Amino acid sequence: MLSDRRNLIVLGTIVLGVLGLVFILYLNVRPERPIEGVIQFPRPARGHDDTLVFAASEAPPAGGEHYNVWQNCGIYAEPVLTGNAVHSMEHGAVWITYRPDLAADEVTALQQLVRGETFLLLSPYEGQESPIILTAWGLQLEVDSASDGRIEDFVERYKLGSQTPELGGACTSGVGVPLP
Repeated sequence: MLSDRRNLIVLGTIVLGVLGLVFILYLNVRPERPIEGVIQFPRPARGHDDTLVFAASEAPPAGGEHYNVWQNCGIYAEPVLTGNAVHSMEHGAVWITYRPDLAADEVTALQQLVRGETFLLLSPYEGQESPIILTAWGLQLEVDSASDGRIEDFVERYKLGSQTPELGGACTSGVGVPLP
């Protein structure tokens, strides 16, 4: 009788241990929840071509052929060249663009998010319809306000994320002088 009780305790402990291990493994391999509103662009083309002309558009491109030199990451008060910014995204940067008429307090909030961080690029974008757009290689999110919590989620997930074609590429020593 005592032997049966011990066997049940040992068996119960083993079963609980296995279930606990299975649960821990599940927590580590489960897919991340999607960020609402993120659009994925499958397999953007890659390549360098300084003769490209980027047509005005409602949103920045989420990849594609681009210029040979990347844009230095940081904060810009004026629009940057699209071909350079796309190259920065190929290296893992998130390019945050905003309409040039975005309220000053909204721009200040975005600057605070970017200031002192690596692999973030902030600039106005002419012709953009959405107030704020976040773009990483092959991914894009449009938001209406700098206080939208999805901004930080997007940056955390996609800055130097697994979608980055040239992970380890620089976001400094390129072109442009960002604001301090």
